[in-house]
Amino acid sequence: MFERLPRMVKVRQIFDNASVRDVAQATRLQLESVLPADLNGKTIAITAGSRGIRNIALVIRTVVETLRAKGAEPFIVPAMGSHGGATAEGQTGVLESLGITEAYCGAPIRASMDVVEIGQTSCGVPVFMDRHAHGADGVILVNRIKTHTDFKGDIESGLMKMAAIGLGKHAQALQLHRQGIYGIRDVMKRVAEVVLNSGKIVCGVALVENAYDDTAHIEAIPPKRIPAREAELLLWSKRMMPKLPVEDIDLMIVDEIGKNYSGTGMDTNIIGRMRIYGEAEPESPRIKYIFVRDLSEATHGNALGIGLADLTTRRVLDKIDFQVTNENVVTSTFLQRAAIPIVMDSDYDAIHTALRCCWGTDPEAARIVHIPNTLELHHIRLSEPLLDEVQALEHVELTGGPEPFRFDDKGNLIHVWER
Repeated sequence: MFERLPRMVKVRQIFDNASVRDVAQATRLQLESVLPADLNGKTIAITAGSRGIRNIALVIRTVVETLRAKGAEPFIVPAMGSHGGATAEGQTGVLESLGITEAYCGAPIRASMDVVEIGQTSCGVPVFMDRHAHGADGVILVNRIKTHTDFKGDIESGLMKMAAIGLGKHAQALQLHRQGIYGIRDVMKRVAEVVLNSGKIVCGVALVENAYDDTAHIEAIPPKRIPAREAELLLWSKRMMPKLPVEDIDLMIVDEIGKNYSGTGMDTNIIGRMRIYGEAEPESPRIKYIFVRDLSEATHGNALGIGLADLTTRRVLDKIDFQVTNENVVTSTFLQRAAIPIVMDSDYDAIHTALRCCWGTDPEAARIVHIPNTLELHHIRLSEPLLDEVQALEHVELTGGPEPFRFDDKGNLIHVWER
């Protein structure tokens, strides 16, 4: 018979909830402040990435509408490196899963993995651009500004990355990732600068989200100002980023991972694990074991990030599309992130196995954190031994009493999240 488990308590984390009230209006006003007066008959490509960005379909639709009102002929290009299995069809499917469709956005989606070389960096790296975007009269970059899951720098994930790896497709992703962190952190910026100076970029539309995954800021930026302004917006984004309320954890249970939550399936900044050969691991949080229960539907079988976990379930293994996952992880060169962890038949088995391996810790005294995913951290569950620590935090409040773990007849967790 397994040892008893600690009881779990639902808690709510209270973060800065500053948000944009009217996303469409804010997008339109920002665009009108930077767009050229005469766009009549001009073809304009709009980038659309693979991340699960709040309101992204609405933002792109508004960009389309604003351009049409000025006489332009807009279209959408999937801009996402190796995602979607590095195929045009797969990348179109990723956009559809995010609500970015021709019917909703009111513009055609022109998908291709073909690129045109538009120049080289000062260090001799070729710079590529999506064939359809290159054939347009101009390009509008749309992306969220956010801390990167692989490195730290003044420019991380945002418009510069979209200009380099997004517009450069699989070809550019391969060029940069084969140089490891140096490639995607340092060379990426040089590639982006070549793109920004190409004369093709009309502007960038930068989105910043708060800790509730809501749109907190929308800003249209002329191409010459993108590097400096993105660095400023990144600092703002980092200040609003959510985090776990405790740093020392025996077991973290993650309901779902997927590309819609993070480029690495689980946000490495949240879990304190990088697993990149030769790179130091974050100092916190310190989590002994991570158990991943499932893959999201929106990740389309891409299980990149499963290698950041220690345990998972057979249902996760059965959902993995290895062709899609392998294409993504091999392009990144960070192979450990797709390594398969210990596979258990049920949640019950996985939880007890993890706690059995916490040396010298009574299971009832285990420090357990249960989250739906690494993007939504405002409603989570904590084990009773953590309560004294979190009750001293002003931004944490209890929303329920202690409850035992509940499993169905197959040994899988039964729970209800408050949203």
